[in-house]
Amino acid sequence: MSESGSTYAAAGVDIEAGDRAVELMKEWVKKASRPEVVGGLGGFAGLFDASALARYERPLLASATDGVGTKVDIARRMGVYDTIGHDLVGMVVDDLVVCGAEPLFMTDYICVGKVYPERVAAIVKGIAEGCALAGCALVGGETAEHPGLLAADDFDVAGAGTGVVEADRVLGADRIRTGDAVIAMKSSGLHSNGYSLVRHVLFDKAGWTLDREVPELGRTLGAELLEPTRIYALDCLALTRTTEVHAFSHITGGGLASNLARVIPDGLRAVVDRSTWTPGPVFRLVGEAGSVERRELEKTLNMGVGMMAVVPAESVDVALATLADRGVDAWVSGEIVDRTAEDPEAVTLTGDYAS
Repeated sequence: MSESGSTYAAAGVDIEAGDRAVELMKEWVKKASRPEVVGGLGGFAGLFDASALARYERPLLASATDGVGTKVDIARRMGVYDTIGHDLVGMVVDDLVVCGAEPLFMTDYICVGKVYPERVAAIVKGIAEGCALAGCALVGGETAEHPGLLAADDFDVAGAGTGVVEADRVLGADRIRTGDAVIAMKSSGLHSNGYSLVRHVLFDKAGWTLDREVPELGRTLGAELLEPTRIYALDCLALTRTTEVHAFSHITGGGLASNLARVIPDGLRAVVDRSTWTPGPVFRLVGEAGSVERRELEKTLNMGVGMMAVVPAESVDVALATLADRGVDAWVSGEIVDRTAEDPEAVTLTGDYAS
């Protein structure tokens, strides 16, 4: 038998680098915790004390999983890794809160071509910061090195989250009534959806580069495209405590109309007036650079709205005041009406965007 046999390291997997990454990320994970978390980082599974749920009469656990799509390519090309985690958390926890669930904990999965400890730690730092913004704990995760399948600089991230909601307080379509108001909450930008279209338009067709200074944006293209997703979880939970809320809709892939339609019941229709807001300049730039029609933009991008709430008309003032107090730019964008044979869609967008 040869004394120079194959090794895991020779195959491209660096166990020592992985251990170094774990050590570097520990300080950040500690900052994304809750009193119910048992133990620390490094176990085979994260532990969460479920006895904390005893205060619920009938607790329902909510679960969601997601990634950030091809936005990771922007982070890789810019060499900025400590914000992409905000996007991951936002995509997961804001799906949980739509049903009224409080996010409890998350786990992450980071897949890389080669483990660069500082880079992995920076990604986890962003995830931990996002969890702190959402009030949930980061209880564990996995970093996998896939040499031969991914190039050394390539990576992807995914995450799963768990939340809890009282059974009789689950939000959704069954609560919505004619006359309800639709409140829109401003997005921080593109968030984490539609980047395949954005990259195709701005890089492949327009030939722009990430370091291009864009006067309309007031910064470089790369800085705009890497703007972290706004995390609305605690803002939405605050709304449920201060006033009556019938439903939320997280505006992600598919755009505003298709996501809002998911919470509109049969027989009712949401009429949303575009003239109540002005999408940020990045949306217009994408449309103009690629000659993308408004219909295509609207079914791909959030167009400046990251979350929507459906509330009774009498709850509007309190809802807007609550969001304003929390620094969330929000406005009444529409209303719920009866659906008719002449207007069979669950969501109708009317008017033109304000200039």
